[in-house]
Amino acid sequence: MTAPVFLAQDLDGPELTLTGPEGRHAASVRRLRAGERVDLTDGAGTVAECVVREALKDALRLDVLRRYEVEAPRPRLVVVQGLPKGDRGELAVEMMTEAGVDVIVPWSAGRSITQWKGDKVAKALGRWRATAREAGKQARRFHLPEVADLATTAQVERLLSEAALGLVLHEEAAEPLSAVALPAGGDIVMVVGPEGGVSEEELAAFTAAKATPVLLGPTVLRTSTAGVAAAAVLLTRTGRW
Repeated sequence: MTAPVFLAQDLDGPELTLTGPEGRHAASVRRLRAGERVDLTDGAGTVAECVVREALKDALRLDVLRRYEVEAPRPRLVVVQGLPKGDRGELAVEMMTEAGVDVIVPWSAGRSITQWKGDKVAKALGRWRATAREAGKQARRFHLPEVADLATTAQVERLLSEAALGLVLHEEAAEPLSAVALPAGGDIVMVVGPEGGVSEEELAAFTAAKATPVLLGPTVLRTSTAGVAAAAVLLTRTGRW
């Protein structure tokens, strides 16, 4: 089995101490003991391969075996996720993180049943970001995905216009996702609508921002699963899988 992954910001030196919530989880929940292997990462590509020298009550003392950098994958995959209802947003974030999506952008779409307003914005973003962090560790990712701030439709238009390739999942699109030409680099930005789908006005605006409507398949997927299914297609076709 691969070594468990924990997050730490300071990875310098031949010896490290994992403290705080990560150290407490490693020592008291995972019950890691001396001689066992762990990997520490800052979530931005730096990795320290370590072996446990001593397990304390709520921390680990570690010897660093080697330290290295993991290059960020290209092209980047950015998924704009229309806000789903209930806890399906966290489910979408979890699955897309495990699959390898690089950036997740929550989008307040016109047909979103759920709307983040006022104090809900910070709380909901906190849940999405915590979900991405934990799913990234579970998936042994050394580049954790970015969960961006809540985006308006105008901000999504800007993302699409600046992308190497912009895509909008739409059940009435003529071109299948599996056949669209892909760029070698840059950002692929893909829009996933909410339960009610992308409105005609939003689709027109996204198309004007040079996005291509694409069909994912013959069935209609839930918004919480469409993103990971489409990401699997793109990650395979770009050679990242």
